[in-house]
Amino acid sequence: MTDAVVFDLDGVIVDSEPVWEEVRRAYVAAHGGTWQPDTQRRLMGMSTGEWSRYLSDDLGVDRTAEQVAAEVVEEMTRRYAEHVPLIDGADDVVRQLATRWPLGLASSSPTRLIAAALAATGLTDTFGATLSTEETAQGKPAPDVYLAVAARLGVEPARCVAVEDSSNGVRSAAAAGMRVVAVPHGAYPLDPDAERLAAVVLPSIGALTPEVVAG
Repeated sequence: MTDAVVFDLDGVIVDSEPVWEEVRRAYVAAHGGTWQPDTQRRLMGMSTGEWSRYLSDDLGVDRTAEQVAAEVVEEMTRRYAEHVPLIDGADDVVRQLATRWPLGLASSSPTRLIAAALAATGLTDTFGATLSTEETAQGKPAPDVYLAVAARLGVEPARCVAVEDSSNGVRSAAAAGMRVVAVPHGAYPLDPDAERLAAVVLPSIGALTPEVVAG
């Protein structure tokens, strides 16, 4: 039985992962750091505090974690002001599911970027609970953000369906006890262990029907 649906934002509703990668890669290069082969995979799901420390401490960027967070988020906000990269049909899917279930949003994006993305896509009022991992103890793959959103919706995690695109996101929602529908991004395929945790893997967000959620 499904009592609520909890969406991730980046990679599910907005195609922002390539923008995040472009912005952070350029930032690392501009500030004396070295991007590693596994950097993008590791970054997906990290909270703002976690990825800013990772860029500062592990990649050798010559800025404090606080500076990294402020400057990268400022650039992302500027990009969003120009264009929020909505995934084709994602807004329609969200609105359709909102007619049947309460919706939550569990995102690794900073609170101000979540607000900007939802405002630009007209989806702000469709979510009953919206939370950034900025406000939880740990980012994904820890379950914190999904547990907190379920609590805010007043629904047991086991009665929620989570919609995720990344390996760390799938791990996070599964660790919270939710049934996970995975919609992997073409450029960032799921790791085998994460794919096994997903109840359903869809080719695109357009395939996320009420029947899939109810099933």
